[in-house]
Amino acid sequence: MAGPESETLTETDLVAEIEALGAKLSEAKTSITKRFIGQETVVDLVLSAMLCGGHALLLGLPGLGKTRLVDTLSTVMGLKGARVQFTPDLMPADILGSEVLETAADGSRAFRFIEGPVFCQLLLADEINRASPRTQSALLQAMQEKSVTIAGQAHDLEAPFHVLATQNPLEQEGTYPLPEAQLDRFLVQVDVEYPDRDTERDILIATTGSDEEDAHQVFTGEELIKAQSLLRKMPVGEQVVEMILDLVRSCRPHEAEASEAVNASVAWGPGPRAAQALMLTVRARALLDGRLAPSPEDVFAMARPVLIHRMALTFAARARGDDLGAIIDAAATQAQDNRTAA
Repeated sequence: MAGPESETLTETDLVAEIEALGAKLSEAKTSITKRFIGQETVVDLVLSAMLCGGHALLLGLPGLGKTRLVDTLSTVMGLKGARVQFTPDLMPADILGSEVLETAADGSRAFRFIEGPVFCQLLLADEINRASPRTQSALLQAMQEKSVTIAGQAHDLEAPFHVLATQNPLEQEGTYPLPEAQLDRFLVQVDVEYPDRDTERDILIATTGSDEEDAHQVFTGEELIKAQSLLRKMPVGEQVVEMILDLVRSCRPHEAEASEAVNASVAWGPGPRAAQALMLTVRARALLDGRLAPSPEDVFAMARPVLIHRMALTFAARARGDDLGAIIDAAATQAQDNRTAA
């Protein structure tokens, strides 16, 4: 079993802690669905990203509740939240903060740093692709290193720190696509789709009356940090590890494991960070499902959210109308079959 960290706890203690955390997560999901009705897959993926200590990119049309979800998560997880509306005229200092020159009563002058909205625990970067690349890059250090540098001075961000960014997948006029380096810093891409009819009916009834249910706090920031530590102690079977390797390597064009479809359609594939993301997110999915260890089915389920923003189609493949998600699903199915046969 992979994961030497599990040796620091006895098997009985580890099982008890995982089961207790699973019960707490179930309560958190119940609280979230009071305000964000339905869309269980979306909730699970965002919670998985937070349990892994990562960030999530939410793609969906306006009016599907993305902002509402983030606001609800801030309440339920007990995190200090902040929201930045990304616009073309937004500057890095509007996110990170800036130094101002102050004059004291004795006439002396000194610079004082005023923190920007990034100094929070849960940052909603709304319509992130509407800001210029210069402004988008202001989040790179914060997302990866959990600190920012202003005038040569490093400032640590408060832990835990998560970025949940939103994008409209259709309207791309006047936007700046996120560079690959920044996309790779998002643990998962979450596609927020239209709700089904029954869910939409529940939304109408629950949100247009005189009273509306409120979510309640379940976690604190310290408890979330402990949950992130416990997640890394969950054992991962060798079959799951090998399936992750099979999958990631088969999605890289011209690798020995790559299929003809990947070689013909994929311009560039996922790197080792994608494999790391899968190792973490399959644990989170198992935990949210009340299980003690991940299975090959978890790898298949997390393949598309983890890999789709870490790959790109060639120009010819886009012209043909190839579907990157379908290519990933086929690679995940092949990897699952390989492990079953082994």
